[in-house]
Amino acid sequence: MDLKRELVLPNDDLPFKMFIFEGRNGNYRVTKHWHDSIEIFLVFEGEIDFYINTSYYGLSRGKFIIVNSNEVHSIDVPKENFTIVLQIPPEEFHKYKEEEYLLFRHTSDGYKEEDAQFVRLIRRMYTAYAEKQYGYELEVLSDYYKMMHFLLTRYRERNVDKERVKQSRQMEKLFKITSYIQEHFREDITLEHVAEIFGFSSTYLSRIFKKYANVNYKTYVLNVRVEYAFKELLNTDRSVNKIAENNGFPDARSFAKAFSSRFGITPDKYRREIQKRQESAMK
Repeated sequence: MDLKRELVLPNDDLPFKMFIFEGRNGNYRVTKHWHDSIEIFLVFEGEIDFYINTSYYGLSRGKFIIVNSNEVHSIDVPKENFTIVLQIPPEEFHKYKEEEYLLFRHTSDGYKEEDAQFVRLIRRMYTAYAEKQYGYELEVLSDYYKMMHFLLTRYRERNVDKERVKQSRQMEKLFKITSYIQEHFREDITLEHVAEIFGFSSTYLSRIFKKYANVNYKTYVLNVRVEYAFKELLNTDRSVNKIAENNGFPDARSFAKAFSSRFGITPDKYRREIQKRQESAMK
């Protein structure tokens, strides 16, 4: 089995999600966003540029990064890569929280044997889940709980400053709002409309977006629409006009403008390039 072609989808038989990073074809960018899940990115092949808040992390083959709940992060992927992503619900850690917030180090200092063990666990989890041989669930869960033990005992931050706690609280507020946006981005959701729903003034909502997410409201909504449209462009044969309509854009021209601004290429041309790569890979 070619594990690079086997897209691992989230499955109800596991307490976490594991999948191939959607930017594996390169020329891809994930704009600033956040969520309550803890994420782990492990690069199998290639390189990706990772940003958490204002810090840069270059990830190459065999390197990983841990993203805490509600941390603002973005990713630039200029070239092809093969990266596995794990998303762990925060509920998985509730019984181990000694304080209000549980935070992990993004990366380790240097590269130690314990890091190699951590990487091997994730590789085994992915391989077992992709191959799905008899009893694979037990094998995956066994390594998953070993990995969780690593997180709690070797990568946990013990001293968390007050500013990070304050920011995390504000991001929890924003997470509820961005969850609403994720559900309604196809609609005409103005700043004023969303602020009213959550009991804020539009001025306050605009301010906390800029201060804690480092992005304005309008740009965030546009980025969400582009991301969903991007997935539809890759995974369906629908026309650009229909994709624009499905994802909250007033017309194909506005979608093409937003897409080109983010990826440096028009949607039609990007689709053709990916189709050519896939055809070449099949030969």
